[in-house]
Amino acid sequence: MTVMIDTLSKLHVAAIDARDGYKHASEDADGAALRPLFNTMQSLHGKRVDELGGILSALGALPQESGSLMSVVNRTIVSIRSLFGGLDQSVLPGLINGEEQIIVSYNDALSSLDLTAGNRALLTQHRDDIRAQIDNMRTQTH
Repeated sequence: MTVMIDTLSKLHVAAIDARDGYKHASEDADGAALRPLFNTMQSLHGKRVDELGGILSALGALPQESGSLMSVVNRTIVSIRSLFGGLDQSVLPGLINGEEQIIVSYNDALSSLDLTAGNRALLTQHRDDIRAQIDNMRTQTH
């Protein structure tokens, strides 16, 4: 049970970091063409935060309220980047890379945890939704 809670907690924190990062990027976008993408990704990861938090609560764990230290670092980088060059298509490869790392975490969870059918379906849907958004981002890099 501890491995399951630890693994799901890491996914939960990653979702918090992503949600908060996209929220900050949207606020710093200053009319940028990517604001709709940032808002979509913020919403997608926000839903993941809620759903993963629900699973953790059902397992008797207390979901984290805030993200990791890396989210603070990432917010700082986004702020600096928006000041000097704006948040344009050039940020997409970094976003894609970050989302791909989240996919790896979902794959690890799906392959290593003994999940209920409902939780397995939910995590699979999370992963597939993120993959679809990665594909969307890739079309915007051309």
